[in-house]
Amino acid sequence: MSSNLKRVSLQRKMNNKVQCFVCPRKCVIPPNSYGLCRSKKNLDGTLYEVNYGLVSSVALDPIEKKPFYHFYPGSWSYSIGTVGCNLKCEHCQNWQISQAEPERFLYLSKLSPAEAVAQAKQIGARSIAFTYNEPTVVSFEWVLETAKLAKREGISPLSVTNGYISEEALEELLPHLEGANVDVKAFSDDFYRGICKVPSMEPVKRTAEVLKKRGKLVEITYLIIPTLNDDEEEIRKFSRWVLNELGPDVPVHFSRYHPMYKMRIKATPPETVRRARKLAIEEGLKYVYTGNLVGDDGENTFCPNCGRVVVRRYGFEVLKCNLTEGNRCKYCGEKIDIIGRCEIERRWPSIVL
Repeated sequence: MSSNLKRVSLQRKMNNKVQCFVCPRKCVIPPNSYGLCRSKKNLDGTLYEVNYGLVSSVALDPIEKKPFYHFYPGSWSYSIGTVGCNLKCEHCQNWQISQAEPERFLYLSKLSPAEAVAQAKQIGARSIAFTYNEPTVVSFEWVLETAKLAKREGISPLSVTNGYISEEALEELLPHLEGANVDVKAFSDDFYRGICKVPSMEPVKRTAEVLKKRGKLVEITYLIIPTLNDDEEEIRKFSRWVLNELGPDVPVHFSRYHPMYKMRIKATPPETVRRARKLAIEEGLKYVYTGNLVGDDGENTFCPNCGRVVVRRYGFEVLKCNLTEGNRCKYCGEKIDIIGRCEIERRWPSIVL
């Protein structure tokens, strides 16, 4: 059997068909056929992951690029992506890999969980991020094994995810994951049905809520698309959900959209992103950021008590950290909800991936 095949742990046999339980779609897959994500295949009545250990992208990224702003600011994250996704978003920013078929994609490299963790350790990465497409779902078995190994080596496993994962898969992954940035596409089922091609956003909300309740780091990204998800009341409803279900300390990143893949709506005006940030702060959120606006004031972390800048950024760079021991504001002593200390003198390692 090919080394790229791995039996899927979350499956149920249905005569010659197999049902997948890795994501809420719960595809029922006929023989010699694939699930919608194209990464799960029914071979002789057993479901296999066909892209196990195959990666499209491996990079050493600033943690701010993910974006994680409240986890060791200024640190490096060993970032890995593969091919495929369980959503079909019309505006996907990484559609070349997310909408590709693993068994037909030409530019894949082999990387075992042990090799990934060894590389991350050698280059001094603080974390491993499963990112770029939706590896948490489409490479669930590989991600699970890699996360386990990484944690044993003191490297933090992080997921950058659309959140559309099954309860069963999330429960299996949770003990081995330290945090996630959950991409909330909009705050309406209509958007998810029309743009992402899934019935509801409820699984995404549930994922974020479960992660938070289980004590994991949670950050939320919301890509602002003009006319589709930038309505003031929708932004306020989204912000109130974060406030009431996740908490006021959960970082929210409102990011600027650019036309991509099938969508031709013009790029989001910067002022629209800034307005969303203002609305979220009005609703009671403490840490709200603007993304894809390099040099914008919204890249910085402000103390929610005195309003001074405690982490100053430019793009993915941390320029200054005004935090004392224990991550307290040096001006007023307020405890800032950041994990780990700032690493503002980030150096490129000698090894090249």
